[in-house]
Amino acid sequence: MASHRASSSARPNTAFRELRGQRSPGEFAAAVRRAGREISEHVSCDARYVGRVESGEIRCPNYAYERVFRHMFPGLEPVDMGFAPRETVRGRGARKKGSALPGQTESPAESRTSPGASPGADGAFARGSGSNFDSNKESDVLRRAFMTSGTAAMAAASLGAAPGTPGPRRAGEPEACAVEQAVRQIRVLDDRHGADGLYRRAGRPLKAAYALLDAQTRRRSVADRLHAGAGELAISVGWLAHDSGRFPDARSHYAEALATARVAGDAALEAHAFCNTAFLARDAGRPREAVRAAQAAQRAGRRLGSARLMSLLALREAGGWARLEDRAACEEALLRARTLFGRGPDDADPEWMTFFGEAELEGLEAQCWSALGDWRRAAEHAERAVDLQDPHFARNIALYTAQLAGDLARGGAPDEAAAAGCRALDLLEEVRSSRVRTMLTATARQLRRHAAEPVVAGFLARHRPAAQAG
Repeated sequence: MASHRASSSARPNTAFRELRGQRSPGEFAAAVRRAGREISEHVSCDARYVGRVESGEIRCPNYAYERVFRHMFPGLEPVDMGFAPRETVRGRGARKKGSALPGQTESPAESRTSPGASPGADGAFARGSGSNFDSNKESDVLRRAFMTSGTAAMAAASLGAAPGTPGPRRAGEPEACAVEQAVRQIRVLDDRHGADGLYRRAGRPLKAAYALLDAQTRRRSVADRLHAGAGELAISVGWLAHDSGRFPDARSHYAEALATARVAGDAALEAHAFCNTAFLARDAGRPREAVRAAQAAQRAGRRLGSARLMSLLALREAGGWARLEDRAACEEALLRARTLFGRGPDDADPEWMTFFGEAELEGLEAQCWSALGDWRRAAEHAERAVDLQDPHFARNIALYTAQLAGDLARGGAPDEAAAAGCRALDLLEEVRSSRVRTMLTATARQLRRHAAEPVVAGFLARHRPAAQAG
């Protein structure tokens, strides 16, 4: 469902309509998606979205769309395209008001690839005016900044003092910005490199963020942003623990985020915390808890007006039902997830859901069929997930490829499984994820009985040192 319905006061965006020119809404939406791929940005633009922009229903695009539109129309600002300034838009936009540092549109960690990016004092990156910036170099810069000065700088910026000194008596917009920047920076590094190696370094900014909640704030909006930022940071750090196999630590961080959401009365944060709790419970062998947590997330999420969020939460529920071997309940949840996903993106979609596109939908469905023992269907969905995934999400490509290898191995296709396993090992040269390595180890065990096959032998030979190195 749409979060912003057109009203009699909505003004058609004639400037944006002129930019579309002679193209149909569908043709223009396809051009937007192509432009997004050119800058490694995932947007699920369709004719309906274009129509909502032109009708004035969407007064301000989210950050992902804004980056794509800037790429499509160099030299034009959002206001030149007929959009309202972000700070004037109420609702979700108002919550983001002031979240970017002066002179920035948004966090380059969130934008993933910022031309001419350079490290800033708080470990984030300020948008520059340079030309194209190589994504591999950019990811190395991001990783180095976070690994070396990023966490210390974040802590110092957040606390207004050197690390180890008492927290501040007051907190304002700069501190809220610093927390939000840390969340985005951690997410982009995890997308590209996986959780291993990031988790221990992420604890320091999390501690700094929660220290800020005890500081005095003059404005309720800043206090709300600090609570939301600290909670989102707890979820991000919890995910790093989750993906690196530290399940008790992840459970603790997710519980911390949930408590923060309840204290602040933040339904969006509550839905996110329950979403990750459901995912963790499934992976930890507590499928009934996974179902309950996913259903609790849906109760909180209904208030937010995001069909894509509800789709993801239905998939979390489906994963729990699959582990309980309740095929009928799983299929019902999968159908609900696809129906909701088909409603398209919306301005109400949470910022953290940038990873959730068609590829993730296919990947999560593959996991459900795998848990139900339907290896053929699982492999079909896993293969589609690999094909559809945006290159930016390197960790997810490795995950889906490992999923595909496991499903093929169990489905009686050892050569194809070994080939997929080798591709996953190639990806692990850039991605560090204990979860992916564990999946490949299970596949290797499954394939040992086929070790006489040359392709299988090659995979097993490559896997042994990779497993030891991990």
